[in-house]
Amino acid sequence: MPTTTLSRAAATPTARVRIADDRAMLKAAAELTRDLNAPRPAVYWADFLGSVAIGYAGLAVAIAATPLWLTIVAGVVAMFALYRGMSFIHELTHVKHASLPHFRLGYNIFIGVPMLVPSFMYEGVHNLHHARTRYGTSDDPEYLPLALMKPWSLPVFVLVAALAPFALIFRYGVLSPLSLLSPSLRRMVVERFSALAINPQFRRRLPEGDFRRQWIAIETACAVWAMSLIALVATGTLPLRAFAIMMAVASGVAVINQLRTLVAHLWENEGEVMTVTAQYLDSVNVPPPATLPALWAPVGLRYHALHHLLPGVPYHALGEAHRRLSTVLDRESPYYKANYVGMPGLIAKIARSTMLPR
Repeated sequence: MPTTTLSRAAATPTARVRIADDRAMLKAAAELTRDLNAPRPAVYWADFLGSVAIGYAGLAVAIAATPLWLTIVAGVVAMFALYRGMSFIHELTHVKHASLPHFRLGYNIFIGVPMLVPSFMYEGVHNLHHARTRYGTSDDPEYLPLALMKPWSLPVFVLVAALAPFALIFRYGVLSPLSLLSPSLRRMVVERFSALAINPQFRRRLPEGDFRRQWIAIETACAVWAMSLIALVATGTLPLRAFAIMMAVASGVAVINQLRTLVAHLWENEGEVMTVTAQYLDSVNVPPPATLPALWAPVGLRYHALHHLLPGVPYHALGEAHRRLSTVLDRESPYYKANYVGMPGLIAKIARSTMLPR
């Protein structure tokens, strides 16, 4: 699909906010994909478990290997495979759990607890990003006007992700047990350190009911694992080299995810409520024939703009949805204006935006 660009007027943040909904595009998206909404459990489980198996096998080889080149190659394989496995947390926030029995449990056992990124850190958070009147506003936990910020904000945004694995060990291995002794600390931990969010002003609500009970069980498992890691390293039971490789792979996963986040949107909204079409145009598709997005935007994330039009369509059906819409919609449709070639050009576009005088 050839990449198209927005007109000069539509490319400005103010113009983008004022874009009216394109009824033809929204109608086509709804009507052409009604049969694609059912998730296929076999696809989910095979993809997820395969990613997990390759990821941990690669990590084991990286730790056991003697040649540096093999450690690096195995580490990179582990990084991309575990990143793909972790990306299923996004699907968990959209899919009806009855249609994917025990998938949340499987995610937490194989990825959520070992990598300290449990499902509750996204459930109840990501859905706010898709709320019609929240997207791009101060109430959106996953939005910052990055394209309108200072040039130094972009490298800081990416590099801080490298510290995420250490922050997560501290959050679960230290703050979780300490928060049992202090209600005020507990509230702070839940509100500020229990969400995969980039908006520093976001505060999540305390969990209630069944979700609270599920949260406590998963957080307890994370805390036990984090405290065990700290103890194993402190006593020398886990060699520093092995721990360093584990942290390097986990940091790599976090950095890749942050880079993918950086190019998931154009980040040009300054807090105004946007139409669905404006939200779509502020988001990014990186469709075929590009191949690298399969690595850095896995599990359907290469169709992020389309996902904002059709949040209920499972990841394995987004490619077919894109094909159907591309076949039917007129070339003048705004649908094509959210398609881009790849990550470098998108990063450059955002970087240029940060350098413009305000």
